[in-house]
Amino acid sequence: MANVAVIGTGAWGTTLARLIAAAPQTMEANETVNLWEHHADRAQEMEQARENTAYLPDFPFPPNLHVSSDLAEAVENSLIVVLAPPAQQVRAHARLLAPLLSPGVIVICASKGLELDTHLRMSEVLAEELPADMAIGVLSGPNLAAEVARGLPAAAVVALADQTAAEIAQAALNTPLFRVYTSDDVVGVELGGALKNIIAIGIGVNDGLGYGDNAKASFMTRGLAEISRLALAAGANPLTLAGLAGLGDLIATCSSPLSRNRSLGLALAKGQTLTEALAGRRTVVEGVTTTRAALQLAANLGVELPITQQIAHVLFDGRDVRTAVAALLTRDLKGELEGLDEG
Repeated sequence: MANVAVIGTGAWGTTLARLIAAAPQTMEANETVNLWEHHADRAQEMEQARENTAYLPDFPFPPNLHVSSDLAEAVENSLIVVLAPPAQQVRAHARLLAPLLSPGVIVICASKGLELDTHLRMSEVLAEELPADMAIGVLSGPNLAAEVARGLPAAAVVALADQTAAEIAQAALNTPLFRVYTSDDVVGVELGGALKNIIAIGIGVNDGLGYGDNAKASFMTRGLAEISRLALAAGANPLTLAGLAGLGDLIATCSSPLSRNRSLGLALAKGQTLTEALAGRRTVVEGVTTTRAALQLAANLGVELPITQQIAHVLFDGRDVRTAVAALLTRDLKGELEGLDEG
């Protein structure tokens, strides 16, 4: 192992940096994890406080975790670079990184979303901006940052086309309490992680309206069918959507009170507008922008996304949440598996 750099000091980026730095089987005394913070004053504050008081307070940094605002310094001698900014900032970060990375570096994106306008997956964004000799992959799964930071057991999947690179990343990220699996299905892992945020918004609406567990289970199941339909049309392995990055992440995001997307749905169910529901939040609710991008991608692939379409109407057109639910329940009847594998 060489040094590892983590780009992005939100809750998830900071959690991953702490996780890697504290992994006893991968990090030796002379190896470091460098956490990059864009603002010099915040970087200095975190380095001195030895914790991220803004996004992950009360979780001290291991001795070999260092914070820097110098990107070149942060990625120097790094074998693995992990990106964890909001999805819409990944391209800008990749452009900054491109001239600084050494040949053969493994770049792992832990951001979950689709880029607006281009509707590209994060690995596709990185492929457009980084040198061709980079091994590009993604990390996803049912990984709520607060639980992982507390050391509660969790699992994830790291997906790269290059199996050797996947195994190197797996070894760097795996710990006794954070079990990491490998996959070569980058498409499926990315789309499962991105699209479940849309469904979680709908689950928040369901819970906020008091529609009960039957409706919740039905919505999650049909949501998974919708995710699978789009992912398969994009070239994913259908089994991936039954795994950690598909069903696993969907369950966690739809069930947990820690879920930002679910909490947004709860606010919408109370009658708040999108602007009102987002006001005062310090963290990004990725499902909002992913909803727009997913509909763009679906239109290009000829895939129908009725749930996503209704959530878009609620988010961007001011449609009443009960009207949206009624629209879904009164659609033309069909077989349960009808159209699942069609573009």
